[in-house]
Amino acid sequence: MDIFLQQLVNGLTIGSLYALVALGYTMVYGVMKLINFAHGDLVALSAFVGLTVYTQIFGEGVSSLIAIIVVFVFTAAIIAFVGVLLERLAYRPLRTAPRLSAVVSALGAGLVIQNTIMLMWGPNMKIFPSNLFPQTLWDFGGVVMTFTQVMILGLSSVLMVALFLFINKTKMGTAIRATAIDQDAAKLMGINVNRIIMVIFIIGSALGAVAGLFIGIYYRGITFDMGWLYGLNAFVAAIMGGIGNIPGAMLGGLMLGLFNAMITGYISTQWAETFTFILLIVILIFRPTGILGEKVAEKV
Repeated sequence: MDIFLQQLVNGLTIGSLYALVALGYTMVYGVMKLINFAHGDLVALSAFVGLTVYTQIFGEGVSSLIAIIVVFVFTAAIIAFVGVLLERLAYRPLRTAPRLSAVVSALGAGLVIQNTIMLMWGPNMKIFPSNLFPQTLWDFGGVVMTFTQVMILGLSSVLMVALFLFINKTKMGTAIRATAIDQDAAKLMGINVNRIIMVIFIIGSALGAVAGLFIGIYYRGITFDMGWLYGLNAFVAAIMGGIGNIPGAMLGGLMLGLFNAMITGYISTQWAETFTFILLIVILIFRPTGILGEKVAEKV
């Protein structure tokens, strides 16, 4: 039982990170019907940017609430800007082009970001300082929970709830939902579609930046090519939950994190990826649109 509860905590932790990254995929797809394959590399970039912001402004060995807030806010702002730049340069010129062209552009953009990270920070692994968060931990009858895990679960939950309320309860959220349904009709209603697309890239990139920082803090070791792995897992989570569906991305991320943790705890870490794709195949057989996905009629 202790193993199950410990893996439950671990699974919810990594699942929260997958969910944050998956939201970036699902928001872009929901509005643009485009898979932003460069999103995982933005997550990797955020980890390196955050580490640089921390070491350059505060120096290693500093641990304070102000330092944490500054690092997260600065990193989110920088990655949001890079996300908007990515949309302007790689996706907007191809908005009316065949869908395959945009996919190739997304893959190319991801390689550009990945190689930029390698050129700027080098090919070797960088290590996050161990004292950015307090080293406090709690033992609940053999189930250990660290301060970092509490922060990940708490902040991720707040951000996901805030995004859900933003999309469903605000005027901008209504405009985003209208644009996702029909861009042409949204334009006729006076909605600035370019502005809406910019907003979803800002939000998606910022959420990915938070996830990237937490990945660096939680695992400590970061590499220039880690975006592919985390991006792929988050993409799988988005498909499981229903690509284009915000609650589906949240559910898919948590499910995937829990599933991977249980496979790791009871079988083997080496089999985690294999069973992940087996789970994806099974879900798609019975729910081709994902767990919370809905069938949408194609316009002709």
